[in-house]
Amino acid sequence: MSFQEIFLQQLFNGLLLGSFYGLVALGYSMVYGIIKLLNFAHADIYMVGAFVGLSILGVLGATVIGNQWLGIMIAMIITMIIVGLLGVLIQRVAYRPMLAAPRLSILITALAVSMILYNSTMIITGGQYRPFRTGLGYEGFSLGSVYITQTQLILIISAFVLMFILHMFITRTMYGKAMRAIALDHDCCRLMGINVHKMIALTFFVGSSLAAAAGIMAGVYYGSIHFFMGFIIGIKAFTAAVIGGIGIIPGAMLGGILLGLLEAFGTQIPFIGSEWKDVFSFGILILILIFKPTGLLGKKESERM
Repeated sequence: MSFQEIFLQQLFNGLLLGSFYGLVALGYSMVYGIIKLLNFAHADIYMVGAFVGLSILGVLGATVIGNQWLGIMIAMIITMIIVGLLGVLIQRVAYRPMLAAPRLSILITALAVSMILYNSTMIITGGQYRPFRTGLGYEGFSLGSVYITQTQLILIISAFVLMFILHMFITRTMYGKAMRAIALDHDCCRLMGINVHKMIALTFFVGSSLAAAAGIMAGVYYGSIHFFMGFIIGIKAFTAAVIGGIGIIPGAMLGGILLGLLEAFGTQIPFIGSEWKDVFSFGILILILIFKPTGLLGKKESERM
């Protein structure tokens, strides 16, 4: 395989991996931006989304809708709504009563929620891998010796479409502007008549929905899901959010894509195999934190959300 083909293959792999990281990182960044919480349960929301999506796709697969792209898209939309409402429920029950408490208290609450979701799913699924069966084939196209499947291409496009829709929602709609305002000053927003709790709940709904979408995409791509699947991607997505500048929406997107590309190209460095890709990516994170602690897009006086 020539250098150009290796570059193209790793570019494609990095974009696909980075799109998963970016979708999950958005939830971390949105919640941190609006209530300054490192929501450790977010990775488990991603895992729950994969299992809910699998269940819904199984039902649709038994009907005339089927389990190909139409069924997958319908299952994704339904799953995003269900898991989004789960995120709102968690915010209402676990986080809202703790908003006035010290940051450490709400941080521990997030860990507790994570353990509840993690262990509940483990008990329900018996701790077994579950095949994510779809009716998709392996059709695609070749660029030299590089073979790209339609499934990979559609997943990347879907992730970027979701990121674009979120960007438009945050920047162009009244609710998005209200969420950005709350990220700056809760008390001032209350005086202006903005329902702060409603906007925080909306933030959890959107962030959880995106994580659920990423969970289904990962199931479609890898072909199986597991109750432990949220652990690694949670760490990676949090790293991506920090690289881009946690609390900043474009930063989460940029950080996710960059981290995916770093991991993909890191496997091609001489004497560094794929088993060292995590060391490579976290090494880059340390360098960024040393030379730019606020992240690539972070600024001391930047508008956060």
